[in-house]
Amino acid sequence: MDALAKLSHNRWVRLAFGVAAGVVLAILPLTQSPYVNRQLSLMAVFAVAIVGLNLVMGYAGQVSLGQSAFLGVGAYIAAYGVVEGWPIPVIFVLCAVVPAAVGLLVALAAARLRGLALAMVTIALPIIGVPLAKRLREFTGGAQGTTVSWLRAPDWSRLDHDQWRYYVVVVIAVLMFLIARNLVKGKMGRAFRIIKENEAVAIAMGISPYRYKVMAFTIASMFGGVAGFLYLGIVQYTSPETLNFHASINMVAAMVIGGSASIFGSILGAIYYMLVPVLANEVDPQATALVSGLVLLAVLFLLPGGLVSLPRRITQVVRTLRRRAGRGSSTPTPSTRTPVSASKTTENK
Repeated sequence: MDALAKLSHNRWVRLAFGVAAGVVLAILPLTQSPYVNRQLSLMAVFAVAIVGLNLVMGYAGQVSLGQSAFLGVGAYIAAYGVVEGWPIPVIFVLCAVVPAAVGLLVALAAARLRGLALAMVTIALPIIGVPLAKRLREFTGGAQGTTVSWLRAPDWSRLDHDQWRYYVVVVIAVLMFLIARNLVKGKMGRAFRIIKENEAVAIAMGISPYRYKVMAFTIASMFGGVAGFLYLGIVQYTSPETLNFHASINMVAAMVIGGSASIFGSILGAIYYMLVPVLANEVDPQATALVSGLVLLAVLFLLPGGLVSLPRRITQVVRTLRRRAGRGSSTPTPSTRTPVSASKTTENK
């Protein structure tokens, strides 16, 4: 296990792993059915939304229970842009900028709040968003939502529509993950961690907690908007249910299960978000929520650090077993012990 830990920190091993992962991602849609490609694409979509959530909750330590609202805003902007015939690059930029602007306005008002007060503000976003989307029928399609047909595979690609959409989504998701990784590895990420640990220490170091909280929430909102753009590209439909508060809670649970304050944990969380409900539905459609809840409890009890901490947990268990085995082998067995009284008698003779 120690050797594996050393290999995981080796630059060339990481590079080889990245190349292998890229090859797998490139080949995978060519060998799978449209249904599987759709599920894989949705995993990439929600990975983007969850990594944004991880930035504000896992790294900056702020409460955000309204990520589905920003995903829904991005999806509605994309749907409206497609219906109006806007260029796709323009739609993409608006899907990133508008949710970020909304998140900035919310953060400016709420960043000074903590705990339950901040949670209530973020909860209000999807709660207000659902009836608002139903009322603005001219832009949203009302309760019935909006259906579009776009991101079709061009003739020169010789790909099916599901394969083309998969590649578009995965490429954008990889770029968003690189942005998130650079953020958490840089000055901003260090500031987030310090603020999360102790705001008084952050102030003493010249770091403004208010400023960085606003930045974290704004960036998370932007990631949610981009996820909405990708969501519409795969599902081809959006409705008020896209903004549902239940989706936000599921994303928070997926972030915790995958691993808080971990970029790779966000990927694992997205896999959980899509895979566990499908498997639970295969077992018993009436027990989907129950199975998902049991998985969440099991991970919280056995792996408090999330699925991403599983290798470290296995290493700890192996080390503990080795120590116990070493102690057991060094302890003399009863047959080899010499009674104290017998040894004294021998010496007297």
